Amino acid sequence: MAGMEIDTVENLQRKQSTYQSLDETFVIQNETYRGQQYSQIYFARLHMMRTLLYSLVTHWKPHVPVCTVLGLEEGKECIIVGTLYKHMKLKPCILDEYSKERSAVPLVKHHNFMHPDDHLVLEDESGRVKLGGTVLSPSVYVTGVVVALHGKETGAGDFMVLDVLEAGLAPQIEPQLKSREDKYVVFISGVSAGSSSSNPLQFQLLVDHITGHLGDEKEQGIVAEIVHVVIAGNSVEIPLGLLNGQNLASKDQSRLSEPVQELDILLTQVYLWISCQDPMIQRTFLYLNRAYNTFRSCTNPHCFELDGVRILGTSGQNIDDLKKYSEGRDGLEFMERTLKWRHLAPTTPNTLGCYPFTDRDPFLIESCPHVYFVGNQDKYGTRILKGSEGQLVRLISIPKFCDTGMVVVLNLRNLECHTLSFETQFSS
Repeated sequence: MAGMEIDTVENLQRKQSTYQSLDETFVIQNETYRGQQYSQIYFARLHMMRTLLYSLVTHWKPHVPVCTVLGLEEGKECIIVGTLYKHMKLKPCILDEYSKERSAVPLVKHHNFMHPDDHLVLEDESGRVKLGGTVLSPSVYVTGVVVALHGKETGAGDFMVLDVLEAGLAPQIEPQLKSREDKYVVFISGVSAGSSSSNPLQFQLLVDHITGHLGDEKEQGIVAEIVHVVIAGNSVEIPLGLLNGQNLASKDQSRLSEPVQELDILLTQVYLWISCQDPMIQRTFLYLNRAYNTFRSCTNPHCFELDGVRILGTSGQNIDDLKKYSEGRDGLEFMERTLKWRHLAPTTPNTLGCYPFTDRDPFLIESCPHVYFVGNQDKYGTRILKGSEGQLVRLISIPKFCDTGMVVVLNLRNLECHTLSFETQFSS
């Protein structure tokens, strides 16, 4: 049960909603790390995506033959399916620390490693080939994306791309908008308890609002329609100097636990009143909240359903990594790409860390969500993405609470959303 009946100061009764977790695919179950390499996750990704793309190719270009990289013939048009690899001149490499030529590499801001000389390569089990032409832009794609390419081999041995086929949005179940009544989900990220930018008063205002302790009777009536709270990561900030692998002195141990204790106390007030979940915080860390079944520790990524509305999201690392290794208008465009590529985090495991799964790639998107959120972004943004088969997805970019004082509120009835601001100012 995602909601619970409560009595606020004015004896308001909260609405209820039906919650179902869909995190099974992201959970590491019965896995033992034995030093396995990441190649197996790439093999699993290519196998699943190639099967899908082959089924789409028959409708895309039915008269063009499909072949492997090894089977390419100069001047003969064909379709090849494989995993993209982007050769990046400025991509950080641990070996650079020991390279004598490192000083010759131009300085680049850490937020993006794009360079005009970057180029794409397509790889399958039989080999790899450098891609040419202007159809496939290196600024858009990243290492790890699986695509089908129509083109032909040139005399130089490159593959001249004439057209590209992406997987597109996955099939989507019909949303069960049965209730026809307003029910709200609150999304918050980047609380950063323990950081210099964290403002406890700001968060306390949020807590007082969603628990019905602020506002008049009308406002409290709206608050009573909040059925779920999602805390999308970066809830605490631990001083980096404490995480150096060395044994901690007693005073440092206290500094390490203080941010978690601060968050624990703040969130206890929320869990007393409403269902809440955090994809980054483990229940064992929050001593006071262990007693409340309204708190759920979730995976990252996190997928769940509320009243038949499927919601998928991350705490932001997947989009932040795409911003480093490709270019786009805004965060929402990067979100769109992951849905169209049917992969939440295509740069894993190349530049974004993940567990080395041996039998699957858990980040493949097999069912298109109705709501797709990403936390810890610089600013709020939202729009509706429409698929070729009628899919509709509400994209939500959730800003960092510690920087903006903003949370996002989603209405399950119509998937419309808006922000609430809890900015506070101090006089100097």
